[in-house]
Amino acid sequence: MSRWMWALLFVVVSGCAVYATQDLDQAFGKPDLANRKVSENVDASFYQEQVKPILESRCINCHACYDAPCQIKLTAPGGIERGGTKQLVYEGDRLLATEPSRLFEDARTAEQWREKGFYPILNEREQSPAANLQGSVLYRAIALRQQQGDFEHKILPEDDYDFSLNRDQVCPAVEEYSDFERSHASWGMPYGLPQLTDQEYNILTKWLVHGAQMPAPADIPNEIAAQIERWETRLNGDSLKERLVNRYIFEHIYLYSLYFDEQAKYRFKLIRSSTPPGEPIERLATRRPYDAPGVERVYYRLWLDPESRVQKTNIPMQLDDARYQRWQQWFYETDYEVTSLADYEPETASNPFITFEQIPANSRYRFLLDHAQNTIMAFIKGPVCRGQIAVNVINEQFWVYFINPDLELHNVGSEFLRQNAEALSLPASLSSNALPIASWVSYSENQKNYLSSKAGLIEELGRDGMTITPELIWDGEGYNDNATLTIMRHFDNASVEKGNVGPIPKTAWVIDYPLLERIHYLLVAGFDVFGNVGHQLVTRLYMDFLRMEGEMNFLLFLPKEERQAVREYWYRDADQTIKDYIFSDMLKVDIASGVEYQTDDHKAELLGILAERLGPALNTKHAIEAADLTQKAQQALKNLQQYQGQNVTFFPEFAVLLVERDQRSQALMSVVHNRGHSNITSLLDEESTFLPEEDTLLVTNGLVGDYPNVILRVDEQALPAFVEQVGRLQSEQDYQALLDRFGVRRTSSDFWAVSDEIARFNQQQEPIASGILDYNRLQNR
Repeated sequence: MSRWMWALLFVVVSGCAVYATQDLDQAFGKPDLANRKVSENVDASFYQEQVKPILESRCINCHACYDAPCQIKLTAPGGIERGGTKQLVYEGDRLLATEPSRLFEDARTAEQWREKGFYPILNEREQSPAANLQGSVLYRAIALRQQQGDFEHKILPEDDYDFSLNRDQVCPAVEEYSDFERSHASWGMPYGLPQLTDQEYNILTKWLVHGAQMPAPADIPNEIAAQIERWETRLNGDSLKERLVNRYIFEHIYLYSLYFDEQAKYRFKLIRSSTPPGEPIERLATRRPYDAPGVERVYYRLWLDPESRVQKTNIPMQLDDARYQRWQQWFYETDYEVTSLADYEPETASNPFITFEQIPANSRYRFLLDHAQNTIMAFIKGPVCRGQIAVNVINEQFWVYFINPDLELHNVGSEFLRQNAEALSLPASLSSNALPIASWVSYSENQKNYLSSKAGLIEELGRDGMTITPELIWDGEGYNDNATLTIMRHFDNASVEKGNVGPIPKTAWVIDYPLLERIHYLLVAGFDVFGNVGHQLVTRLYMDFLRMEGEMNFLLFLPKEERQAVREYWYRDADQTIKDYIFSDMLKVDIASGVEYQTDDHKAELLGILAERLGPALNTKHAIEAADLTQKAQQALKNLQQYQGQNVTFFPEFAVLLVERDQRSQALMSVVHNRGHSNITSLLDEESTFLPEEDTLLVTNGLVGDYPNVILRVDEQALPAFVEQVGRLQSEQDYQALLDRFGVRRTSSDFWAVSDEIARFNQQQEPIASGILDYNRLQNR
């Protein structure tokens, strides 16, 4: 840092001690957004090359989504200018839906955000060095942490820190910050993590001293602009057929991170605009993607996403000619007629089986299968960020398969879907203010009626010669590794990975088209994180139906006489009255499995047969054998998966394991804690269903989660000792001793160095799907 800069900082910080006791308005004038005008001479390289990397590696880990403290999103200049608010997004007892506060959607300017109650975190008073620091919440937050210095305890005192997800948030505006500094002296930023280095602190201070200038977005290269023009032309045809198809595509990929080239430097969101291609985008912001747009004609536009890439919301999809040719084949060239466009009334727009009934179901299904991981991942990696209401309805780990679209079954039979469209209606038709009990009764009756029709169709097809064999399962055409997926739950979040990850799971799903479509419209397109408690509860209860339907589809492949017993094991101690009422006809389906079993363990044998059927489409990148480790190290990690019961219970949901050799990173692994449950039908008391004696660990190559609870660092030669020590865990003290030896706690002096190495390795392993990890769930143990 230059000598003049040190002198300036000395003067400024000395002045702040005086200004901290004075009224900010008296000292620096009243706040006025006009003071935040961007200088034409702003140094774009300083922000891009020095400031932004610090924000991405030290700040965005906790400030990237709806659950960011005080809704302060630091992922883009627009979020920094927006500031913070005392309004919570996650309020479990909210009786009425609240107004959404989505960055770039629900307000476009800082002025509009101020009208919505957001306060600035940058100085909006006179632009002087002292004012730019003293009037900035962002500066005072990092300065408060620097004053605190190094941690005195390896485990932070609970009286000083609260790391619970539902902790009371204190969101001081700059006018309140002096009181906050006195009452919460240990709450500087990064909160509960090591302070910034002197260099990082000085860079951010220099940036803030000069008014925290952020450059306007750079121009898009000509070759990218040409791709935008090509795709916007494709997605805005004028015929009724094109307009209906393009609406369908939009409603399914609007959350995706779209890119054109292999580097994926420029990423886009598909949005609705009132203006056609070639004109400036006028975004149509609605609560749901299928809500009435308020204009006669909607245009689908590619909007350059300015946010830093965050792994928990990153759903990448490449737009290339090969993908468009598939869409062309399924949607545009298929022989069918569209005679009218669907309306946007909630009762119909929330039901894709009505809205898009003119598009062949087979075409819709193939579109969803083509990127099945993204289709399912959208309900987990969408911008919800705290999805317990949705994910506590699924098991800890299970494998997913799909019905073969080449077969003329109910999943591709448009006529069957037309006949049952009303029974397939979804809770989102009630908007965001639902009454849970009355709604649940109504939808349970609909589900029973649909499953009764489905059972009748299966039996009819059976009489016509259909058998339940592995040929009913989609094999990905021999190349598409979306053919089988693994879903892993980590308490209030989850991950979806390609392939059969981990040991054989307790349950598995087989998904057909109606089920896949309903998952999307229930938990993605129709789910409103700003909705009331009734909306969220009805969504959770309806997802119970979908989970059990997927499980029932899988059970049909087992011997007929065995299905009931397996299901009873999956739902031990559950109140079966309502569940059996809904699923009674499916349980009684009188069609035998055509699988020729050779062993007594039919479920494991079936999963093995399906793995053989998938062949080259079976993704194995997460297998322990895929890690660059010695056979001895790999075997040790396999042994870790053999543990079950008490020693496993002390592990958190998701641990990041960095394996080193000769002090150099060798492998980046995940250790996932799969909790045993007697059943997963409990809505409010999940702990009552825990079976700790059935808890297990799952180890993978690469990261299979976005929210680490703990970071472990182990030398490759010490892996056997690490595994052995895990096997001896009998108490919380034993787990703390494990962390003393192998853990990188949030208080560790080398925490940020290890965090940086994990980010580097993660990006190397997953250059497109990786992103900034979320540290809001790091434990303090």
